[in-house]
Amino acid sequence: MSRPVTIFTGQWADLPLAELAPKVKAMGYDGLELACWGDHFDVERAVNEPDYIPAKWALLQQHGLTCYALSAHLIGQAVCDRIDARHQAILPPDIWGDGEPEGVRCRAAEKMKTAARAARKFFDARPAAEKGLPAIVNGFTGSSIWHAIYAFPPTDQAFWEQGYRDFADRWLPILDVFEKEDVLFALEVHPTEIAFDIATSRRALEAVGNHPRFGFNFDPSHLGYQGVDYVKFLREFGSRVFHVHMKDVWWGHGDGSVGVFGGHTDFTDPRRYWDFRSLGHGDINFEEIIVALNDIGYQGPLSVEWEDGRMDRIHGATESCAFVRKLDFTRNSAAFDAAFAHK
Repeated sequence: MSRPVTIFTGQWADLPLAELAPKVKAMGYDGLELACWGDHFDVERAVNEPDYIPAKWALLQQHGLTCYALSAHLIGQAVCDRIDARHQAILPPDIWGDGEPEGVRCRAAEKMKTAARAARKFFDARPAAEKGLPAIVNGFTGSSIWHAIYAFPPTDQAFWEQGYRDFADRWLPILDVFEKEDVLFALEVHPTEIAFDIATSRRALEAVGNHPRFGFNFDPSHLGYQGVDYVKFLREFGSRVFHVHMKDVWWGHGDGSVGVFGGHTDFTDPRRYWDFRSLGHGDINFEEIIVALNDIGYQGPLSVEWEDGRMDRIHGATESCAFVRKLDFTRNSAAFDAAFAHK
C-alpha cells in the first residue's frame, strides 16, 4: 500500500484551518501536517482546554482528512539561537516577552515540552483506525554556532564542540519529556540548525547520546543545493528518519553573481544560485528517494512542503499532490525473478 500524502500547513497559516481544510481535500491530500502557529494548532489550548482537541479532529474528519504529525519549527528555533530582533516576528508574545535572549530561549524550551504533552493528547484522540501510529513533532532546534559557519576568524573544534554541548544541555531535558510522553521529535535538517548536513547530523545525535526520541524530518531540498547526498542521508540514518517532507529545489540556474550563501538576495531573484521549486520543477531526484525510503522500510506520510515563489500555490500544491501519488510505489514483497523457479 502506498504511503499517505499530506501537506504541511506552515506556508498556509494565513488561512484559518476551517477555510484551508476543504481546499486541501479538493487538492487531493489525505491529511495535514499541522503547524503550531496561525490558528492551526495551539499547544497551550490543546493541553488546557478539554474541547480543543476533539474539535480539531472533528474538523479534520468533516473534510475526510487526518494528521500524522505536528510541527513546532518556530518555537524550536528559539531554543538554541542567538536571539535578535528577527525572532520577534516568528514567536508568540508569551515566548518573546521582553526579548531578553536567555529568557526567550528558556521560555521556548518550556513550550517545546508543552508541545510534547499536547501531541500525546492530540494523537491519543485520533480515530480508532489510526491508533498505534507514532506521535511526531517536527521542528527546528536553532543553533548557537551557525553564525560562525564560515571559519574566519579561525574556528577550532573546541568552539564547535561548545555549540553541541549547548544544544545537548538545552534539548536533553526537552527530549526527556518527549520520552515520558512517548512522542518523537524530528529535527528538520536545515541550514541555521545544529544539524544541516550528514556530518552535523551525526554530531547532533552523538551530542544527545543517541536519545531514542531524537531523529529527523528528512527534507531533500535543504541538502541538494548544498551538494549533500540526500539519498545517502536516508541510508545513513534510516531508523532515525521519523518523517519525510517532499520539497523540491533547483540549483545552478542563476547568472553566476550569487553563490550558495544567497548573496543577500530575495527568493526568486533571477541571479540566485538556488531557489525552492514546486515538486517536479526542480533538480531533486525523487525516484531515488522513493527507492531509498522503500529500502529503509519507511511507511510514514509523504508530506508536501510547498514553496515556490514563481507559482500560484493552489495550482502548485494540487500538482504536487498528483506528482507524489504518481511517484510513490509499494515495495515488492517477493523477488522479481522468483517465478523462474517454478517449472
